[in-house]
Amino acid sequence: MSIPNDDVQAAGKLKESYNAILEQLRRVIVGQEQVVEELLIALFTRGHCIITGVPGLAKTLMVSSLAKTLSLSFNRIQFTPDLMPSDITGTEIIQENKSTGERELVFMPGPVFANVVLADEINRTPPKTQAALLESMQEYQVTCGGKRYVLEKPFFVLATQNPIEQEGTYPLPEAQLDRFMFNILIDYPTQDEEYEIMLRTTADVVDEPETVLSAEEIWALQELVRRVPISEHLVRYAMELVRITRLKENEAHEFVRDNVAWGAGPRATQFMILGAKARALIKGRYAVAGEDIRAMAHPVLRHRLITTFTAEAEGTTTDKIIDQILETVPQAKSENLSDGKLPQVLES
Repeated sequence: MSIPNDDVQAAGKLKESYNAILEQLRRVIVGQEQVVEELLIALFTRGHCIITGVPGLAKTLMVSSLAKTLSLSFNRIQFTPDLMPSDITGTEIIQENKSTGERELVFMPGPVFANVVLADEINRTPPKTQAALLESMQEYQVTCGGKRYVLEKPFFVLATQNPIEQEGTYPLPEAQLDRFMFNILIDYPTQDEEYEIMLRTTADVVDEPETVLSAEEIWALQELVRRVPISEHLVRYAMELVRITRLKENEAHEFVRDNVAWGAGPRATQFMILGAKARALIKGRYAVAGEDIRAMAHPVLRHRLITTFTAEAEGTTTDKIIDQILETVPQAKSENLSDGKLPQVLES
C-alpha cells in the first residue's frame, strides 16, 4: 500500500510536535509522561478525557500548561452543587440597542466557549448540569433559546474526579461516561519526582511553556490520524477485546461473567482504534501495531466496565479485569482469520 508523500511528511511533523510538547511540559510538570501521552492521543483523535486523581497532583496545572503549548484558549469550570446549566453554556440577557433604543435578547457565551475546557470535579454537580456538556462534547455546539451557537474547533473537554471524597457527589451516568474517550489515572509521584517538585515549587523562578502548535495545525493533524492504515486482523482484535466484556456474547470468559455486570459498547472499539492510530504516529510509525491496540485497552475500557457486587467486595478493580482480558485474548494473526473471527482459545 502506497502512502502519500504529504501524509508521510505530516506524520513526521506530528511526532516532532509531540516531542516538542513533551519538552515544554517538562519545564512545568515533573514526570507523568504516560498521562501526557494519553492526553495528547485524545487531543489528536478529537476525544475527551476524564482525569482521576487525588488533590494536589497538578491536574489543573497540566491542562492549562498543555493549552499554552498548543496556543489554545483555556477555561476552567469549578463544578459545585448549585451550578446551573446556563452557568456553563451561557444565557440570554436583555440589553438595550444603543442605535435603536430597543431592548433585545443577547446571548452571553459561557465558559464552555473555549478550545480547552477543564471541568473540575465534575461529579460534584447534579446530573442536569453535568448533561449540559453533552451537546457541546458530541455536536460542538450549544443551543440556547432555540438558537444554535457553534463552538470553535478544536474543542477538548477534560473532566477531573476525586476518587477519595464520594460523600455528596453525583457519579456520572454510564451514558455520559461513554462520551469520554479515556479515563486517565494520575498516581502519586515517585520519591525522586516529588523531590524535584519540591525544589521547583518552593523557588521564586517560574518557568512557562512555549507555543508549539496552532489551532489550525492541530486540526490538520487530527485529520491525518484518521488516515492511518490498520489491518483487518487488528480491527478484529480490538473488537474482540471489547466484545469479550459483554455477558450476552459467546466470547465472554468465565472470569468476565463473574466480575462484570455490564460491558463496553461499540464506541469503545472506535476509540481504541483511533487511539492506536494516534499512538502509532507519535511512536514514529505510519501503521497500527498490536502494541498500540493493547496500550489503549486500559484508558478506553476503565470507565466502561461496571463491576459486580462480588468484584467490589473482593477488591477486583476494572484495571485488574482488563489485565486478565489482555492475557486471555491472544493477538490475532491474519492467517488465522479466514472465517473473520479470532481463534477460539477461550475456555469457559
